[in-house]
Amino acid sequence: MYRKTRFVCVSDTHAYTPSEAGYKLSPGDVLIHAGDLTNQGSMSELRRTMDWISKADFEVKIIVGGNHDITLDPSFYAEYGSSFHHQNLEDPQKCIQVVMESSPSIVFLRHQSALIRLTRPDGPNTLFKVFGSPHSQFKGNWAFGYEDADGPVLWDQIPLDADVVVTHTPPHSHCDRKLTGESKGCKALRQALSDVRPMLSICGHVHESRGYERVRWPLTSPSSCAGVEQYSVIRGVLPPLGSKKQSLVDLTGKKAQRLDNDGFSNYGLLATSLPPSQDTVILPSSRDGFPDTNQEVRRQAQQMNNQNDFDDRKLEIRSRRKETCIVNAAIMANSWPHRGGKKFNTPIVVDLELPVWKEGTEQ
Repeated sequence: MYRKTRFVCVSDTHAYTPSEAGYKLSPGDVLIHAGDLTNQGSMSELRRTMDWISKADFEVKIIVGGNHDITLDPSFYAEYGSSFHHQNLEDPQKCIQVVMESSPSIVFLRHQSALIRLTRPDGPNTLFKVFGSPHSQFKGNWAFGYEDADGPVLWDQIPLDADVVVTHTPPHSHCDRKLTGESKGCKALRQALSDVRPMLSICGHVHESRGYERVRWPLTSPSSCAGVEQYSVIRGVLPPLGSKKQSLVDLTGKKAQRLDNDGFSNYGLLATSLPPSQDTVILPSSRDGFPDTNQEVRRQAQQMNNQNDFDDRKLEIRSRRKETCIVNAAIMANSWPHRGGKKFNTPIVVDLELPVWKEGTEQ
């Protein structure tokens, strides 16, 4: 049984509250913030942002950092923090605690996965697996950066059964174009998404490319022309900047064609793997706090002397997960130097059908 679950998606709020940016949060089940909570990661900026997020009426709030959230990247801050905050250095661990401990409803993902079970009596009672990461591929002295060569290893860690992927950076050629037409997204992330094929991929970073695309993957790699189905992209249409209309993306079939993606996770198993007292479980990590799910799958297959197990799993994914909706949810509509003044978008609301985990619930 599947049921509609509403995701309200934002990114790149840069320390502005909804009231300051001139929008209201639509009601929903899950709030997603895809990074750049702040301008320069100060404690005061983080507290302002986490205050409104904590008070927002959502059962779960999923958060990742972004390149501007420099205090949430301790190794970067230890080396470069003084160039931002001079003599008034922050304590990165205390800044991280502000994000993690602001509310029990907050799920702060640092290149990690989580199983999330919605349990409110008046909610959808659905279940999904989410992967979230703050990393961005870019040039410049900012947090969570990585080189081109590191991309494949980094994004290979997205679990093959992830239903929702939240990254600060967009994938290459999807919701990633500057006003010049240049694509700023990551090619390695795009390749990883073509393997995993999640239902929903939320990003930000490139303010000018806010919007959404429905990507239908070919049966083979998108880089190949041998697929039975052609790779196709439909760019969605949202209300223009300044409109009071809700920016709604319907993937349930009610107002637009249903997303061609039935998921892949063994939801019955996932539901029973969550302890009765817990509705969210952050999955264990294997490398400096970073999970390595796909490599573990490969290791097990190799131990069984049957690499085909991993390849067969990919083929099963491709047969059931043919389409992904990619959303760039940037709230700040223009980038520095903000010619013409700062402008703000509204959140993007996504309705998605997810499996019901709770026995005895009715559609």
